Amino acid sequence: MVRWEPGAAERLRVAAMALYAEQGYDGTTVAQIADRAGVTARTFFRHFADKREVLFAGSESLEQVMVEALVSAPASAGPMEAVAAGVLAAGEAFAGRRDFSRQRYEVVSATPELREREFIKMASLVTAFSAALRERGVAPARALLAAETGITVFRVAFERWVEGAEEDPVAVIRETLTELTELTS
Repeated sequence: MVRWEPGAAERLRVAAMALYAEQGYDGTTVAQIADRAGVTARTFFRHFADKREVLFAGSESLEQVMVEALVSAPASAGPMEAVAAGVLAAGEAFAGRRDFSRQRYEVVSATPELREREFIKMASLVTAFSAALRERGVAPARALLAAETGITVFRVAFERWVEGAEEDPVAVIRETLTELTELTS
């Protein structure tokens, strides 16, 4: 086994995704992932708490990027404009990661335990967006409505992006935001 070669976390992600595709999430063990990546199980646990975290590592960073973009929106921006800035920042973060995102989406969609974890992640984003909007002076009920709406746009756009032909996630988010505007006009 390779012990100190750089890039172990990425090799573990690639190995896990390949194994999840081949034998399903439930049929894959940490030992198999580590073996496929050419590292020890101990090395796996240096990078990830469990095999689920291979799919969810980076969620906190994504949330931070999204909230920072919302907070950085101009003071003149309304609640939905600020939310749109946060959601568009997510699109920029996903640019160039479509293959991994598509594979991850398929694994998560096929596994109830992982779908539950994904819903928790989305709820965390709603909470963070809502808090950031309240900090901008938005009334609590309006902040929650804008946050829920924005995260729904993000989720719908993400699904469209991984399942569709458009390569640019930002373009898909913009299109979804436009559809929301048309629906509410």
